[in-house]
Amino acid sequence: MTDQLNTARWAGLVSRPDFAEYAEKYRDFFVMRRRDGILELRMHTDGDSYVQTLASHNAWGQAWLEVGNDPENEVLILTGTGDHWLDARRSADGHFDRTVDDIAKMYEDAAKLLQNFVFGVDVPTIAAVNGPGPHTEIALACDITICTEDARFFDPHFLVSTAPGDGQSLTFQELMGTKRAAYHIYTGQAVDARQALEYGMVSEIVPRERLVDRAWELADMIMRRPRGARRMTHAIVSRPWKQRVVDDFPFQLQSQAAALFLDGPRAGRPPIGEELRW
Repeated sequence: MTDQLNTARWAGLVSRPDFAEYAEKYRDFFVMRRRDGILELRMHTDGDSYVQTLASHNAWGQAWLEVGNDPENEVLILTGTGDHWLDARRSADGHFDRTVDDIAKMYEDAAKLLQNFVFGVDVPTIAAVNGPGPHTEIALACDITICTEDARFFDPHFLVSTAPGDGQSLTFQELMGTKRAAYHIYTGQAVDARQALEYGMVSEIVPRERLVDRAWELADMIMRRPRGARRMTHAIVSRPWKQRVVDDFPFQLQSQAAALFLDGPRAGRPPIGEELRW
């Protein structure tokens, strides 16, 4: 009788996202696998290192909503493919003549990319950074961040004549401090893995061949604790990110959008004669 009452009480609920459906939906951007409540989300582009495009930039914020709203996901592992976290050499999302509508769409996608992760994914998160690349803001905002020896963290926005603001500069300020962050934002100088460990940006440096296995070891350790402990611990350790996003992210992103309007065709390109080396 009690079971029948409970069933009736919870009847009519809107269904949650189905893993098979959203794994297929985002397959051009992420390879997903799940075991025992642990979801691994591996970024890729055509099976190789992830390349940032307008389409992939748009996919992030939507994916977080579905991943975060699936109660079967208890721990999240985020990693990349190949030797780069993001292959900046092949990414062309910043190099085109933008219209006002383009900037508006990019602004919305950038906002949801970070906001939906910080506020929409309520489970422990582990990033396994598999190499160098920009746009490590989500990796750095994870509860635990491990990386390979050759990982490098950098924000190239100012070097390509754009104000920072889409989240990378925010994570630098939170983790390495105001003065260090300002230097790396202005110069675009990369933070290598050893520096990142010293600055408190990453938790461990792991041999490449052990990177994903180590992420799963950490996830398995977390899963051995009860659900309430897992979720409330995540709530505690992610609280500084929630506060930082509320306090600073809208201003930074709005400043970036304003710079794009003000500088027009000069934005998104390095000054003439300067060659960027990723």
